[in-house]
Parts: sequence; structure tokens; C-alpha cells
Amino acid sequence: MRVLFIFLFSISLLFSKQIKPSYFYEASAGVSDLVLKDKLLYVATANGSLDIFNIETKQLIQKLEVPKIKDFLGEQIAPKIFSVDIIKNKILLVTQGEKGFRKLYEFKNNSLKSLITIDNKMSIVKAKYINENQILLSLLSNQLFLYDIKNQNFLWEVQVSHSKFSDFAVNEEKTKVVIADESGDLKQFDIKTGKLKKIYSGLNVDNIFQIDMKKDIIITAGQDRRCGIYQKYNQYYKKSNFLIYSAGLSPSGTLAGFANNEENDITIFNTDTKKELFTLKGHKITLTNILFKNENELFSSSDGNIVYYWNLKE
Repeated sequence: MRVLFIFLFSISLLFSKQIKPSYFYEASAGVSDLVLKDKLLYVATANGSLDIFNIETKQLIQKLEVPKIKDFLGEQIAPKIFSVDIIKNKILLVTQGEKGFRKLYEFKNNSLKSLITIDNKMSIVKAKYINENQILLSLLSNQLFLYDIKNQNFLWEVQVSHSKFSDFAVNEEKTKVVIADESGDLKQFDIKTGKLKKIYSGLNVDNIFQIDMKKDIIITAGQDRRCGIYQKYNQYYKKSNFLIYSAGLSPSGTLAGFANNEENDITIFNTDTKKELFTLKGHKITLTNILFKNENELFSSSDGNIVYYWNLKE
């Protein structure tokens, strides 16, 4: 009996703890992007609204809407917001435009300003502030630009590769950016100069949907069902039985999360030991974002309108 107990206890250590969401936020529509700044959660949606929640009071405190556009039939529709970023009192938005192009807006002092319009004929996928006057932006064609807001010009432009762009991640110091595309390789560029500095390869063999970078640790979410981890002296991947659409790292890079299966569960594991610690169960639709607040708390979203809050210590 004692031997059986020890065996069962040992087996139980192999399985991660299942966790249900502690709370959820209801957005206006399907969620495309998430940013957490201090106590505010910025939720970009597919219907042209940016919902801003106070995570302390759990209340929706503001809802920003971008102008409607005409679709190919001439009908007025709410454009999808693809990307959001925050710096001090400014909000950066990449939105759907007309004729298949994208728009770049800046919201400041309760005023919405167009930085890039459809006249620029750019299919922007993602944009992030580097500082208050410079924006890093990427196109579907895998071109990368550093844009000067004050002078309204591009400081540099590079063609990353001929593969379709997927995602990029910027380090905490905002000195380097890592780009993921459908080739499976990652390219690191110096943000100040636009020069290629490093290529990461060997973990993914197909399109990478999403990446994150914290403390020089990089995580990938791959179409090849691989969640890759690039560390300074170690690189490996964890295999899933389904396409991995989303992944994220905790601020220290010690914990990682990825969408692990067809049921849209999120697996949390230790990046050093590779041990799977938690399984987060609750999402019913394809994951779009995994965003850690700290080492114990995180948010996640899907193509649906629900953003879940998880506490790993509860």
C-alpha cells in the first residue's frame, strides 16, 4: 500500500494544476490586442473601439472609438483595431482602412490625430512607441520602419525578408526588436540604426503566429505546433497537439504561457526547468493574447469579447 501511495504521488507531480479564471472583463467585441499600463487595461477590439478598464475597480472607465470607414460595397462599418500601445498620456492605434490599407492614429488630450492615412498605401500590422516622438511599425510585406512623429518622415526602412510578417517584440530598453514571420526564423534588428544583428533559427519550421521577449528570453507560438524558447545558453521547444496561436512571458522571463490545445487551454511552465506548472481552463475560442501582469497574475483574450484575469496563487 505504501509503495502504491508513493507511485500515485509521483505520478501526480507530472501533471500541472488546473486553474479557472478569477475574473473576466467584457469588451465591446472580439479582442485583437491587450496592453496593461499601471492600473489600466487597454483592450483593442474588432469593432473600432478601445475599451479601457481600471483593474483595481474592475470598471470600464473609458471607451474610445475610431471613425467608421466604407467597405468594398460602400457601407459604413466600424474598423478593426489591430494594434495598441501606450506611452505617458498618448495612445497609438493601428486600424483597418479603406481599399485594403491601414491607418495609424494617435490619441492625445482627448483628441484623435491621423499619423498615417490610406494615402500612404501601407498595410500596417503592428506599431509600438520607441519614445514619445518615434514609432516602430511593420507591414504585412515584412517591411520595418522607424517613423518620426514630429518631422512626419521615416528615419529608416528595411525589408526584413520576403516572407509574410507575423509579429515583433521589443526589449525593455527599446534598443532592439525581434521579428517573426512565416519562415520560422527570427531576425533581431538594432532600432536606432535598422541594422540586422542576429538570426535565431532551429526551433520553428513554419509560420510563427506570435512572439514575446522579456529579459533577453524569447518565446514563439508556431503553426508547426511548437512553442519555442530562446535563452542565452539554451534553446528548446515544447510540442503541442494543436496550432499554437498565442504565447507570452512573465516580466522576469521565468514563467511562460502558450495556447496548448484545441480546447484553448493555456499551459504555464518554467522556462528554466521546462516544468509545466498550471493549466488555465476557460477560453472557448482561439486565443489572441497572453499578457502577464507580474509573476503571479496574467490576462488572456480570444477572438471573443471576454478578457480573463488569472491568479496563479489562488
